Amino acid sequence: MTVLETERLFLRRFTPDDAEFILTLLNEPSFLRYIGDKQVRNLEDARQYILNGPVASYERNDFGLYLVELREPHTPIGMCGLIKREELPDPDIGFAFLPDFWNKGFAFEAAAVVLQDAGDRLRLQRLLAITSQDNDASIKLLQRLGFRFEQEIKLSPDRERVKLFAYRIDM
Repeated sequence: MTVLETERLFLRRFTPDDAEFILTLLNEPSFLRYIGDKQVRNLEDARQYILNGPVASYERNDFGLYLVELREPHTPIGMCGLIKREELPDPDIGFAFLPDFWNKGFAFEAAAVVLQDAGDRLRLQRLLAITSQDNDASIKLLQRLGFRFEQEIKLSPDRERVKLFAYRIDM
């Protein structure tokens, strides 16, 4: 079920049938380096990640991470959407794409339509984003989208410091 679309992309809700793609994406070296190890090692782990993460978020919040696929030929290339973390006061945007699809404008295109949906449908007024300290590509993308750096934070005492960005949605 397509939730959002752009000229080149469909964003749709994840289903357990997307486990193979999730297994690949979450084990990409760039994902492990910049986002972290989600301990997804096989198809069953991937199905559980989908059910306990995105699917649970759709039910709880009416938003979550969406699968991003090319309109033609419906090739999965990444994920993008909103996450509500207990550690943060507002939802944050998240995105990850397979390296073959970097530097082609897909992440910007997907994130822009997610931001529009956050204001139009969800009526949110503020979104956050977090990045690792050295994730320059994501930082540049967030700034291009209109996010502003606020501060460095730790989501929990045992985790590394991350950069926190904020975005105001004009109603």
